[in-house]
Amino acid sequence: MISIDLIKNDPERVERAIEKRGMKIDFSNLLKMDSERRTILSEVDELKAKRNNESAKVPMLKKEGKDCSAIFAEMKELGEKIEELDGKVAELETKIFEFLAPIPNLVDEDVVAGGKEANVELRSFGKKPEFSFTPRSHIDLCKINGFIDYERGAKIAGNGSWVYTGEGAELEWAILNFFVSEHLADGYKFMLPPHMLGYECGFVAGQFPKFDGEVYWLDEKSKTGRFLLPTAETPLANLYRGEIIPEDQLPIKMFAYTPCYRREAGSYRSEERGMIRGHQFNKVEMFQITSPNGSDEAFNELVGKAENLVKKLGLHFRTSKLAAEDVSATMARTYDVEIWIPSMGIYKEVSSASNARDYQARRGNIRFRNNETKKTEFVHTLNASGLATSRLFPAILEQYQNEDGTITVPEVLRPFMREKTIIGKGVNG
Repeated sequence: MISIDLIKNDPERVERAIEKRGMKIDFSNLLKMDSERRTILSEVDELKAKRNNESAKVPMLKKEGKDCSAIFAEMKELGEKIEELDGKVAELETKIFEFLAPIPNLVDEDVVAGGKEANVELRSFGKKPEFSFTPRSHIDLCKINGFIDYERGAKIAGNGSWVYTGEGAELEWAILNFFVSEHLADGYKFMLPPHMLGYECGFVAGQFPKFDGEVYWLDEKSKTGRFLLPTAETPLANLYRGEIIPEDQLPIKMFAYTPCYRREAGSYRSEERGMIRGHQFNKVEMFQITSPNGSDEAFNELVGKAENLVKKLGLHFRTSKLAAEDVSATMARTYDVEIWIPSMGIYKEVSSASNARDYQARRGNIRFRNNETKKTEFVHTLNASGLATSRLFPAILEQYQNEDGTITVPEVLRPFMREKTIIGKGVNG
């Protein structure tokens, strides 16, 4: 949630950032409501002060044996007026909240306007693999080697679902174990959050109310209902909700493994076939909570960690800086780490590293106490996939495939696969 004070004090910056997202918002009604709220609050303060003054006279009048009925009548009248005005303030605050809640985060000044066409490739690692044979798609490789059972996955859970089998399951678990070991070595705290969350989690993370139709609800969709997490970012962003964190504890560095549950279904486009897009997929998510001063450093660290994971796997990828319309509504900036899928001839995102600045913190009232000023300030929150496997798995199969259809296991994964160097039976198995 963006600050109403920022809207009042720096309207040009707010307007400029909103326009980069291809939006235009008229804040005049918001500012009118805020002005009215402040006027009423001032009036309430005056009435309360008057009531306190009148109340202070009562003991003295009683001591003098004088009648206090007129004062009591006036105090009752003042109390009723204060109650009425408090109701108006509460009503205005609700309307102000409802106005601000759907407004997206302000993108950083250096984020350019536009959509995907304006995204900028920052760097790449390695080269696109070249084969001396006709390479196969990950779907064919999975079928040849029995790594994935798409048909039975669809039978038991519907389209957009699959079952990892045999060495395919081993490979998936090895990838996850590799990520866990890397993050632990870097000093991140391992978290295993619940998968069933309350509405407030979705709101603080910024997914609700706009995207409350994209999750799986366990109860009726409402502010008292529960839903299945779409990403581990959602619970991690809420762990310190409503808390004041001592500055000495910052930055807080965490990561979590969870399946991710999303209503999005695979499309009929060739680039969405197989396990590229589905209702459930595995992901390890990194998350940091920092002071504003440490925010940019934390972002660079998360991007670097995501890139290093793919580098250690020996896969070709690129890192892109997203333009404003491609940055999610919750975030101020995002870099995507995109992996090359040879059979598709395109790059697919395996990690989005994003900085929400204080947007999520304001929604969740997450603050820290500044050691110098002793005042509380909102923290900054950041996240990055580290990594999502449903696109990494296909990339490993395709970039490491052999002519006979078997797969060479990336060296860093072998300790997690009983030191296997080749998996799959291949076309001759």
